[in-house]
Amino acid sequence: MLLLAVVAAIWFSNLEYRKLVRPDEGRYAEIPREMVASGDWLTPRLNGIKYFEKPPLQYWATAAAYAAFGEHHWTARLWPALTGLFGVLLTFYAGVRLFGNSAGYYAALALGGSVLYVLVAHIITLDMGLTFFMTVTLAGILLSQRDGASPRATRVWMRVAWAAAAFAVLSKGLIGIVLPAAVLVLYTLLNRDFQLLKRLHLASGIALFAILCAPWFIAVSLANPEFPRFFFIYEHFDRFLTAVHRRAAPWWYFLPILAIGILPWFVTMCDALLRAWRQRGAPGTFQPQRFLLLWAAFIFVFFSASGSKLSSYILPVFPALALLIGARLAELSGRTLFWHLFPVALLAGAGLLLAPQVVRFASDQVPAALYQNYVPWLVAAAAAALAGIAYALYTSRRGQVAAAVVSTALGGLVSAQLGLTGHDALSPASSAYHIAREIQPYLKPGVPFYSVATYEQTLPFYIKRPVTLVAYADEMAYGLKQEPKLWLPDMATFEREWRRAREALAIMEPRTYLELERAGLPMQVIARDTRRVVVRTPVAASG
Repeated sequence: MLLLAVVAAIWFSNLEYRKLVRPDEGRYAEIPREMVASGDWLTPRLNGIKYFEKPPLQYWATAAAYAAFGEHHWTARLWPALTGLFGVLLTFYAGVRLFGNSAGYYAALALGGSVLYVLVAHIITLDMGLTFFMTVTLAGILLSQRDGASPRATRVWMRVAWAAAAFAVLSKGLIGIVLPAAVLVLYTLLNRDFQLLKRLHLASGIALFAILCAPWFIAVSLANPEFPRFFFIYEHFDRFLTAVHRRAAPWWYFLPILAIGILPWFVTMCDALLRAWRQRGAPGTFQPQRFLLLWAAFIFVFFSASGSKLSSYILPVFPALALLIGARLAELSGRTLFWHLFPVALLAGAGLLLAPQVVRFASDQVPAALYQNYVPWLVAAAAAALAGIAYALYTSRRGQVAAAVVSTALGGLVSAQLGLTGHDALSPASSAYHIAREIQPYLKPGVPFYSVATYEQTLPFYIKRPVTLVAYADEMAYGLKQEPKLWLPDMATFEREWRRAREALAIMEPRTYLELERAGLPMQVIARDTRRVVVRTPVAASG
């Protein structure tokens, strides 16, 4: 309980400190803000435009946090942070029930100290909520099918799994049910355990899934007849089969992400996967380690084959890997653990030496001065990881495996949190927070605010209103097709509206500002930074 209190304090320590980062944090903080402002919790809108790319569960949770506690950075990040920590606790519970107390304890520490899991739990995306509910589905399947489970336990846990799958679908779409179902089919075929299908309680499970999942899809489709085709065809099949979202990457894209993201447990993970592959149970018995292996492998291969790739997509494999790692750690001697952690210590030391080199990533948009401010945080992050590993090496050599695992996990957690917290040093370039504060005196009710040839995702959250898009549609193209009056499709129309406006504001990139200035458009700069220029009509200045 003391360790849990320490972890929780570290876990929630920086939710308010950091400014929202473009693009995802701005997008997924703004949609629920607009729900609260409009009172329409049925049809998601981004910048006032219908936005059907994702289901609403996280929007609802964040909107409820706004309504209860106000619109803050911490309320915007509360859902991923909570579901991330709940995922760690669930991994502990499932690990204890499946593999014993030590394995559950180590599995939770492995998950809560892995780099990618910690980072995604503190960034506003939909992947942590999806991962949590998929983990509940995974735990429900494992606990319902484990040897010795009573018929009642099987029935209850399978209902938990079906309900969680419904919430996973409401979190991010059909993958919430497709991926678990595919793993079940694959496991059944490979193990020839067709009796498993009879223990899934398909009829009652599908009914429960539909009762929880279907109402919103039906209601939003009735209110927006264009929704089904866009969501089910474009956002699922086209996203997977094509590069329509411009997120294409080679098939090996996720390999380095997994290797780095699972740190500091990479060597132990490889060992655990090899042991799970070699393990053979008695015929006719459920084999949880093999199921976990198939879960991780199938989801990893599925997203590797997709035409759309982002680093956080493979997050649902991490709880399964953590359970395998926990089971393996419970078997390891201190000496073996020492050699698992020694290469990681070398990496942490290299990180400490290389941290100042991050300045080499400087550009016109993110100047070297901002990176210089980030360097001390990266040095501290590498030092925290190295300190945790160093103490783990010392204790593991003395045979104190539990102390070594705790030290490694806390080092990983603190390191990830320091690196993420320090990223706020780049916020003048990565967030509209600062420029929104500068233009606050000019934000008057009824004054048009145009976003010219760009859309700064974090701006509407800070100015508490949408902007009018000009010659820019991107992810809002489908919504604008349904409601074309919500934007200005070309620059000529914008110039006419701007010249006739008594008072107006506009935000644009520096290159767009230079082009319009050369074209003779009258503008007065009221704020600017390396990425953005905000102007107003000169008439407003004399008025």
